[in-house]
Amino acid sequence: MLTLALNSAFASAPSIPFSKYELPNGLDVTLSPDHSVPFVCVNVWYDVGSKDEVAGRSGFAHLFEHLMFNGSKHADVDFFTPLQPLGARLNGSTNLDRTNYYECLPAEQLPLALFLEADRMGWLTEALTPEKLSNQKEVVRNERRQNYDNPPYGHAWLELLANTFPVGHPYHIATIGKHEEIDAASLEDVKAFFHKWYLPNNASLVLSGDFDEAEAKALVERYFGPVARGPQPEHVRPAPVVFTEEKRARFTDKVPFEKVWMVWPTPALFEPGDADLDLLASALAAGKESRLYTALVHDLQLAQDVTAYQGSQAWQSTFVISATASEGHTGDELVAAIDKVLAEAKLAGVTDAEVEVGRTAYEVQFFGNLSSIQGKADLLNSYNTRTGDPGYLSKDLGRYKSATAATVNAAFAEWLPPDKRLVVTFGPEAK
Repeated sequence: MLTLALNSAFASAPSIPFSKYELPNGLDVTLSPDHSVPFVCVNVWYDVGSKDEVAGRSGFAHLFEHLMFNGSKHADVDFFTPLQPLGARLNGSTNLDRTNYYECLPAEQLPLALFLEADRMGWLTEALTPEKLSNQKEVVRNERRQNYDNPPYGHAWLELLANTFPVGHPYHIATIGKHEEIDAASLEDVKAFFHKWYLPNNASLVLSGDFDEAEAKALVERYFGPVARGPQPEHVRPAPVVFTEEKRARFTDKVPFEKVWMVWPTPALFEPGDADLDLLASALAAGKESRLYTALVHDLQLAQDVTAYQGSQAWQSTFVISATASEGHTGDELVAAIDKVLAEAKLAGVTDAEVEVGRTAYEVQFFGNLSSIQGKADLLNSYNTRTGDPGYLSKDLGRYKSATAATVNAAFAEWLPPDKRLVVTFGPEAK
């Protein structure tokens, strides 16, 4: 049994006990017993996201997430039906890089959760019908309408990706996909996607909670052992996107105020500079004392809000600053004001105090993820899928602990050039 120990500024440093092994079919299994609560969480990550879709088939990864809840060969019922009466919490999610499923339920129900997860991993397509596919296509398209097509500024994320990453790049199209490509998905297309990516040798299983380790291993072998291994799928990682000039794009929509986004391509998750840019984002826009908030919202009153973040992703990240104009002000005013703050910050430099504030905020976030067995399970699984090491948390936290004002300012200078970026503005439609 390994223990993931954390050295922190906090008085009490918790630890996550875990053991990891691999089934003969290639499934990674991580066990993390925690007898403090009478529950268990089953967490499965598949190393497939929308970045792995083929041209003309956007939205497949997310569509398949929905289909995974529609029954499998030996349990051809809605996935929620046997679990919700037990008080279980369960869900799934898909992003550019991965697909995740989990169930948290009373500890004595662990065999049921493992059976259901294993059955859909191995035998989902045997229960897949044209009717199920048609229903879930419409569910996904409605989700796109609700989250992207209809809300104010909803199209922004779609345009940020499309204008940052070129046509053909795995990050060019958002995970939600395009209506016409979702609608065109055939049963054969969907089955082919499943058989390529939904394999035990492309998945990682984590159990966290109240269970006996020997009994859990036997259950995992019983249910997941028969799932057949498949050919190892290949991820085709492109060369990093590099901007050579500033690019501007302007859109109109049914929005009340102008809003701007600035985007820079930045290092991928865990690469040098990634954590420093997280801390830079904190210094620029986290809280009412931050540089951008103080200038744009408080002093100049040009903006209603301002945010900055390092959007860390597996193959390449983006650093994003956004601000919504106050009534009577424009996106161009926001861009000018943001540029002034950035120039002054580069000249004066981010301070040690600002770095410490950001570091503490990230420590709080890390420790918050450890406050539940589901948080622990998902964290262990994310590290295992991305690094091969479920115990990577101490190294991850170490990136922030070792950052200094000097390293943050170096990343600032290297990755946020004012003349090599994307500036997107959304404004009201003409009356």
